[in-house]
Amino acid sequence: MGKGRKALIVGIDYYTDLAQLSGCVDDAHAVKQVLDRHADGTKNFQTKLLTGTGPNDVVSRKMLKEEIRELFAGDEEIALLYFAGHGHAEATGGYLCGTDTTDGDDGLPLGEVLKLANDSTVTNKILLLDSCYSGVAGTAANDARFAELSQGLTILTASSAKQYAHETDEGGVFTNLLVDALNGAAGNLLGEITPGSVYAHIDQSLGSWDRQRPLFRTNVNSFVSLRQVHPPISIDDLKAIATLFPSGDHEFPLDPTFEPDRPIDGVVVDPVEENTRRFAILQKLNRVNLVVPVGATHMYHAAIESRGCKLTVLGEHYRRLVVKEHI
Repeated sequence: MGKGRKALIVGIDYYTDLAQLSGCVDDAHAVKQVLDRHADGTKNFQTKLLTGTGPNDVVSRKMLKEEIRELFAGDEEIALLYFAGHGHAEATGGYLCGTDTTDGDDGLPLGEVLKLANDSTVTNKILLLDSCYSGVAGTAANDARFAELSQGLTILTASSAKQYAHETDEGGVFTNLLVDALNGAAGNLLGEITPGSVYAHIDQSLGSWDRQRPLFRTNVNSFVSLRQVHPPISIDDLKAIATLFPSGDHEFPLDPTFEPDRPIDGVVVDPVEENTRRFAILQKLNRVNLVVPVGATHMYHAAIESRGCKLTVLGEHYRRLVVKEHI
């Protein structure tokens, strides 16, 4: 698993001078809950939660900077920052606003956050920013150095440099989709969730007409998994793909003996147990878009009409992984 995985999760609703927010603390708790453990209950991230809920529970600019500095110190496998609260942007760049921010530009400069992340010796640094104008992160904005992401740095923001991060009664739109992704909506066939798959889920869910567009920038050359969830197909069934399809272009022949249920008139051939066992696996592979019927709409009809099935492009990819023993 590596040298360790830690996350700093910040949610600020209470501000001394800026407008009060209402969903950021709840969003932070939701992110902490989903990152704490994998779907099977085993430990995932060591998380630290900072909240700004009122006069006696604040996250000052100084505290925020020191905690982020501590987050990116060390040599862990992953250090992840999640921030939900006010953001600010102007000609001098972007800012994360602590509780004591008065005007916006006295918040914590995103340039300083990026400097800490860029200089970190942690293998993978991940910034998840749910604040207005958070897309400033990683752009040139008066200092081209901040447009360069060091090896292992990934930035996912709720909106562009000029957009608000929208909220509903249930919290930030971005974070709702982020938690949904981490709960499994962005998992691959092995149950692994990556920053890229999280972005894809959020981007697709928002759609073309939404006023808010997430931004994603990354500089990684190795696989990064944020969370492990239950895969949609068992490993044994997935590995069977290489046996069922001896080559990538193989067409698996079917006939009525593969289908145990056949109410269609005229089909009198009895099912064969071994064929129905293999057909059950093929149907599972079909449901996760690895196999498609040939010359028929459904796998059932492909069997009844003595047709066949073949691998999709994605199926060919997973077959290669199995053959190379990467799965």
